Amino acid sequence: MEANDPLENLSVLRYLKNADADAEADASGDDRSIYRAIGVEPIINCRGTFTIIGGSVERPETLAAYKEASRHFVQYDELAEGVGRRLAEVTGAEWGMVSDGCAAGLKHVTAACVTGGNPEKLIRIPDLTGFEKTQVIVPGYARNAYDHALRNIGVELVTVESLAELIAAINSKTALIYTVTGWRAERGNALSLEAIVAAARPAGVPVLVDAAAENLTIPCVHLEAGADVVVYSGGKAICGPQGAGLVLGRKDILMAAWQASAPHHGPGRDNKVGREEMLGLVAAVEAWTLRDHDAEWQVWLDRLTLIAQRAEQVAGVETAVEQPTGLNNRAPTLVISWDPATLHITGEEVAEDFARSKPRIAVGNGDSADRAAIRITPSQMQPGNAEVVAERIHRILSEVRNPQPSQMEPATVDISGHWALTMEYFTSTSQHQLYLQQEGNWISGTHHSEFSRQEIAGTVEGERVKLRSQASLPGDNIPFLFSGQVEGDSISGSVFLGEYLTARFTAKRAVYSGVRKPVSIPGGPPLAT
Repeated sequence: MEANDPLENLSVLRYLKNADADAEADASGDDRSIYRAIGVEPIINCRGTFTIIGGSVERPETLAAYKEASRHFVQYDELAEGVGRRLAEVTGAEWGMVSDGCAAGLKHVTAACVTGGNPEKLIRIPDLTGFEKTQVIVPGYARNAYDHALRNIGVELVTVESLAELIAAINSKTALIYTVTGWRAERGNALSLEAIVAAARPAGVPVLVDAAAENLTIPCVHLEAGADVVVYSGGKAICGPQGAGLVLGRKDILMAAWQASAPHHGPGRDNKVGREEMLGLVAAVEAWTLRDHDAEWQVWLDRLTLIAQRAEQVAGVETAVEQPTGLNNRAPTLVISWDPATLHITGEEVAEDFARSKPRIAVGNGDSADRAAIRITPSQMQPGNAEVVAERIHRILSEVRNPQPSQMEPATVDISGHWALTMEYFTSTSQHQLYLQQEGNWISGTHHSEFSRQEIAGTVEGERVKLRSQASLPGDNIPFLFSGQVEGDSISGSVFLGEYLTARFTAKRAVYSGVRKPVSIPGGPPLAT
């Protein structure tokens, strides 16, 4: 770096200035990485297209279109018209739209079906007072964390568990029926897509299909089965921009959905999709039609073979390749398994080691009662990754370990009883209650969180406490993993909240007044109040 270089303290720009044109070195474990320039350690992705680690690697065509689109300005309604027409030509759908991710597409389509394209209604969302369409019917199997996108519009979700319930639920307030793909929606099941369409069509109710993680089919199998709109993630199998969603289906609904999307003001203004993402996804969809999917599959299998052969060099390790049966997350998966009593390590422990130490590798684990296992998905691995992963797996499984102690450290405290617990979140506190029973090292009981009540269980070793509970709503779960230290009548520590990061907690043993007074039960009704 030259003296007085203006980039000296700008780590990202400095990286870009000095970066080698060949970025593939990052994938094979080279220390160069734009993420390391800001202190973030990159990950080798052996899990698949999970948003939490970046989705998919964008196609070269996507990146080229993204860069070219960034060089020019365009009127967005005209752009949406051109994009919609082109996506229809490529996919065979009546019309297409690019949204700010799959969930945003679901949100915009819901707004479209609630408003019918009437902007006077649009700007009142989520207050649906006086609206004709305020309900969305959802099969129970389709309730998931992503239906928040629909609820953001203010609609009432009506959950049904049978076809008879669905038919009975359809009424003048029904805006649409929402469902997801997967085996429960397949033909022959009670609430298959075909059955839903047959019930919805006579009533003129649109059917929306969430196919986020699916491979794109041309023509779209869900539209062919009668769905009105289907939404895909642009940043999963299609390998388009991570922040884009692909919406296909009826032009009238999609035009109303576009009206509900940025740059237009209303409930979708916060879901802005850039011109670069729009053209990037069109390029990815076009590229999908030209990709040699069989050749890609073989590359994935070759990666798994290389890893499997290295893993099998460890005595007692077995491997098997699982082939997918549906369109969701469609990729082969390598299962590497062993006897944890022999190698003295579980799949969960391997996955945790890989996640926290360099080179960081995201793998799944599939431990059962008597077999430990990890799972490798190759679809987002990059050139050079397989060799790194194979050596890492061989090294950790071949390491000689002593058996882990079967006996837990005796508890030196008894935390049985009622505890008043204060949760400390980023900018607020919440009051919870714990009712615990201890038997040796083991804890069971009830956790009353702010809005729910659930079982809690865990352990005490010495004065260290670990407890787990889970608050659940349809489609949503929040784990509470407490790790704390007991000091007298107080427990304090941290709470791991899964995807919702962490919190702090302090629990105080409840103290009662201790008044001892006989209770007198009257022999009849009171003579005064």
